Amino acid sequence: MKLNTFNKRRMLSEGCTAAIRVLAYGIAADAVDEYLRLGETTTRSCVEHFVEGIIYLFGDEYLRRPTSADLQRLLDIGERQGFLGMIGSIDCMHWEWKNCPTAWKCQYSRGSGKPTIVLEAVASYDQWIWHAFFGPPCTLNYINVLDRSPVFDEIINGQAPQVTFFVNGSEYHLAYYLTDGIYPKWATFIQSIPIPQGPKARLFAQHQEAVRKDVERAFGVLQARFAIVKNPALFWDKVKIRKIMRAYIPTNIVNMMGVRTRIRDRQMHQQLKADLVEYICRKFGRQEDNY
Repeated sequence: MKLNTFNKRRMLSEGCTAAIRVLAYGIAADAVDEYLRLGETTTRSCVEHFVEGIIYLFGDEYLRRPTSADLQRLLDIGERQGFLGMIGSIDCMHWEWKNCPTAWKCQYSRGSGKPTIVLEAVASYDQWIWHAFFGPPCTLNYINVLDRSPVFDEIINGQAPQVTFFVNGSEYHLAYYLTDGIYPKWATFIQSIPIPQGPKARLFAQHQEAVRKDVERAFGVLQARFAIVKNPALFWDKVKIRKIMRAYIPTNIVNMMGVRTRIRDRQMHQQLKADLVEYICRKFGRQEDNY
């Protein structure tokens, strides 16, 4: 039977509707049968083609590393928040994998016993997730995930835009991320102060913990808008799960090792953190005194 243009458009519309309902509400693939008269296999195929289309159309625009203009905008946002040289906050979230193959369950299960897949992401104040590393099993802690992550690849390979900023009279050449306490004390990570002593340390800890919530807020918005990410993943194939996540978040060895050493410089980390404490105190200290 030959399909006319109307029937083709109708089938395309039904397929898109089925895919959007599955992604937005997190329902099973066979739940749209009564509403759209589509079987489970057809609905799954519609979801796969839909997310591949999203990646093809918008991947180059939203799933990319920051350009020089983007980096300057992120630095301006960080300066307004009190953190000169900061380009976002980094953290991880877990997505439960309900249909994880039995042979992989021990690798992807920890604590509660439910298998989960880890997403490492960097998000800015406007909820732009410009770095997303998805796929490691939850048996890896965040430091192990970081070791596998490509978050510093462009810096190591010399492809990242150059950054120069001054804090408290000191000059720095590496942008940094705000993190929680589990991440290492590198020049590219700034954590809060666990037990702040004195008004300067308390003020710094208060602002760092508030600004660091940007990435957690981005995770919350992602799960609120697309229930499929909040609910356990029903797909068997990890590659298809990665495509769903990707659709919705959008040199030589000597030089590489030298840059890697700069990234992990603990002395620079301590100096930058101390300079930021002084800067935060000067910028927000008087406001705190008025309360």
